[in-house]
Amino acid sequence: MSEELNPGIVEEQVPDVVETPVENQTAESIGVEEEPLNLADKSLAELSELLQKLMEDEDRMKKSKEAEAIKSAFYKKLSKEKADAGIEVSPEQADEEAAPEEDVNESSDNPFEAIEGGFKALFNKYRRERAEYNRQQEAERSANLVRKQEVIAELKALIDSQDDVSAAFPQFRALQARWRETGPVPAQDFRTVNDTYQYCVEQFYDKVQMNREMRDLDFRKNLEAKQAFCEEAEKLAENENVLEAFKELQTLHERWKELGPVAKEYREQIWDRFKAATAVINKKYQAYFIGQKEQQAANLAAKTLLCEQVEAIADKENITSSNEWNELSKQIEDIQKQWRTIGFASRKENQKIYDRFRAACDKFYGRKREFYNSFKDSMNENMEKKLSLIEQAEALKTSTDWKKTTDQLIALQKQWKEIGAVPRKKSEQLWKRFRAACDEFFAERDRQAKPENNFYANLKAKKALIEEIRAFSSDDPQLLKDAAQSFSERWKAIGFVPFKEKDAIAAAYREAMEAKFPGYDLSGRRGDRQQPGRQRGQRAPLSEKDRLVQKYNSLQQDIDTYENNIGFFAASKNAETLIAQMQERIDAAKKELKDLEARIRTLEESQE
Repeated sequence: MSEELNPGIVEEQVPDVVETPVENQTAESIGVEEEPLNLADKSLAELSELLQKLMEDEDRMKKSKEAEAIKSAFYKKLSKEKADAGIEVSPEQADEEAAPEEDVNESSDNPFEAIEGGFKALFNKYRRERAEYNRQQEAERSANLVRKQEVIAELKALIDSQDDVSAAFPQFRALQARWRETGPVPAQDFRTVNDTYQYCVEQFYDKVQMNREMRDLDFRKNLEAKQAFCEEAEKLAENENVLEAFKELQTLHERWKELGPVAKEYREQIWDRFKAATAVINKKYQAYFIGQKEQQAANLAAKTLLCEQVEAIADKENITSSNEWNELSKQIEDIQKQWRTIGFASRKENQKIYDRFRAACDKFYGRKREFYNSFKDSMNENMEKKLSLIEQAEALKTSTDWKKTTDQLIALQKQWKEIGAVPRKKSEQLWKRFRAACDEFFAERDRQAKPENNFYANLKAKKALIEEIRAFSSDDPQLLKDAAQSFSERWKAIGFVPFKEKDAIAAAYREAMEAKFPGYDLSGRRGDRQQPGRQRGQRAPLSEKDRLVQKYNSLQQDIDTYENNIGFFAASKNAETLIAQMQERIDAAKKELKDLEARIRTLEESQE
């Protein structure tokens, strides 16, 4: 037999990347982590719905890991919600692996019974289907193994029988077709049966005596097919979807292995071309997952930073107002929005970092609930105090002891201002009731007041006179003098005003008179004694200390007026805003009061 008819061992080396059967290759088999399902935020109902959708998927039997992940998330969520609801969870119930086998207790008062029972029934159905599917797959692989062993046996017999080449070659092609049509075999038998088949193919080409034309024709066909494989592999290298390209490459390798050899002079060349295209795809594949790991590390760092921010907010102390809690809640919500824009961390760290973030958020909102529960108790206590004041005011509203009752109601009004907030639904109702009792008494008191003692009418008259002074205007000196005298006499003719208003209205009168009639003696004295350089009718200028003392007293009166009036705004939607504005005035006046006091003290020390 000549060497030309004995091609020898012709099958090329199979690349390492396809040593594992295609049907058994996963990302885990090559040391790469798949992206985890995002199930942590799902509710029990949503997890049940996910399992239901999976059961409706025609490809559901290949998604057992997804089903297990849904089950794990469901029982973890269920255990937490049971614990939050105060339902005791036994160790057997907490074991999520055993949970689907438990029977549903229809007589239980457990509010989670229905959804838990539905989930268990659905998952048990899936497990039964999956078990049956696995049995069928194993049986089919075993049957495939038998079929492939039969092909090998027939191939060996064909190699041993070398009588009729023209009859042997078509039979050989038929055996190859049967081999390719036969599905996968058990993984543990894959390498043995495949190596045996490849060895027999090589033996056929080595031992079966073929004529040159038939062998060359076969070589050419194999070369054309492998060139097509090379073109497909090179095109796959341009595919942006790295995972899809890698998967298709595995199929090409399997088909490559099933083809026979090419002419000896082309073997190394065609294999190098195919191997080069394979290397490009493998490199991109590995780079893709390296990039994924780097991105996952960056995501973990970003999520860790957000966890620290939420933990700092959750641990913040001395939060005493609802406005502060609302502002912090807004910050938490903004951080949660940022969290949702960040991708997954690694499978090992993703659930841990999420649990840490969720724990910090839960701690914050738990503290917030405690605050509002306490705040609610405080408001109820304040409501009881205000009800007590209302009852006292209603008991006094018909009293005719005007002086004593006035003092008592003013004292009640001060107490009202000192009491904190009450429930919003009751606030306006309580205020109207309290105000009505006070108004009833003061209205009756004013109706019964004697004309000469009508202090509030006098106050109104003096305010009107001050406005008249401010509106007066003239350039005639005599007219100015006469007007000043007239305004002064009219002021004195008006009776007393309420005691609390006395100093404030007097200060307003002095200010108006000084602005319109500079130098006029407000005391009205007309003596011959006067200081040098001062005209008759003018008063001696105040010293700096007296001016500051006068301003100090006037400011103190303003503060008393503001504080007395702050609690008597009509209850309305804008009441809080008005009270806040009045409080700002009080704070500013008190600050100015301290400044005046310091300046007066400085002047006194300099005069000693």
